[in-house]
Amino acid sequence: MKRSYLLIDSGILVAFYNADDRYHNQVVTFLNGCRSDLVTTLACVTEVLWLLNSDWQVQNIFLDHLAKNIYRCESLIQKDFLRIAELNQQYADLPGDFADLALVAISERLNIAEIATLDKDFDVYRRYRRQPFNRLFRP
Repeated sequence: MKRSYLLIDSGILVAFYNADDRYHNQVVTFLNGCRSDLVTTLACVTEVLWLLNSDWQVQNIFLDHLAKNIYRCESLIQKDFLRIAELNQQYADLPGDFADLALVAISERLNIAEIATLDKDFDVYRRYRRQPFNRLFRP
C-alpha cells in the first residue's frame, strides 16, 4: 500500500495545540481523521513554537510529538534555498514568508500536492510554477 503524505502548515499546528484558537475543534477533528504522514519544515516548527510561546508546557507537548515522529520535519537542502529565493521574487507582492515558501519548495522536491493550511496564500502559490495545491482542510 502506497503511503500518502500531507504538508502541514504552522496555522494548523497552532490551532491544534491552542484550545482557545477559533479553529481548534475543526483542526482536531480533521487531524484525528487524517491517515496521511504529516510533513512540515523547521521554519514552520519555529513559527509554531513562537506562536505558542505563552505556554512552555504546550510547546513541550508539540516538541514531544515531533520527537515521536507524529510530524516529519523535513530538512531543507541547498537547492531548496535557491528555489525559495525564486519564489520570494515571484511572490514579492504577497509577500511570501519563509515558512510558506519552504513548504512550496519541499512540496516540489518531495512531490506532495496536498496541504493542510489556514493560509489563503496557498490558493495563490503554485507548485512547479503552474500546479495549484490541493488544500485538504478549509475552515
